[in-house]
Amino acid sequence: MKLKHFLAAATVALGVFAPPVMAQDAAIEAMQEYMMFSEYEAGIILPQQIDEEVFENVLFIDTRDAEQYAAATIPGAINIEWREVLDRIDEIPTDRKTILFCNTGSLSSQASFALRVVGRDNVVVLQTGFVGWEQDAAYKP
Repeated sequence: MKLKHFLAAATVALGVFAPPVMAQDAAIEAMQEYMMFSEYEAGIILPQQIDEEVFENVLFIDTRDAEQYAAATIPGAINIEWREVLDRIDEIPTDRKTILFCNTGSLSSQASFALRVVGRDNVVVLQTGFVGWEQDAAYKP
């Protein structure tokens, strides 16, 4: 391969591969910044903290799949599957606390983390999930 062909190929390769690397660096930086400055309890709420006042002033997002949502959910909750939260971020309010939940809190934790990294500090995950809410919520309508 001639030097000019090699240089042309290298230039194209750098153009193709550089943007994802820069995007990855920005994502890592955002996650590091979030993690370094978050308090230990930031981003969670316990079922015992959900009294009537909290219940009436938050939006619940059920991050489970549509079938689980249809079977049972927290009254008034909307369904946005955990892996769709960034695609549907416009449906998630910025002006009030939003509680994400799944069955136990594991999938909704991932969704909540993604939303908090992109700046949604009003979003929290329900520790112990729907199961915990059924067993321990301070208020259930």
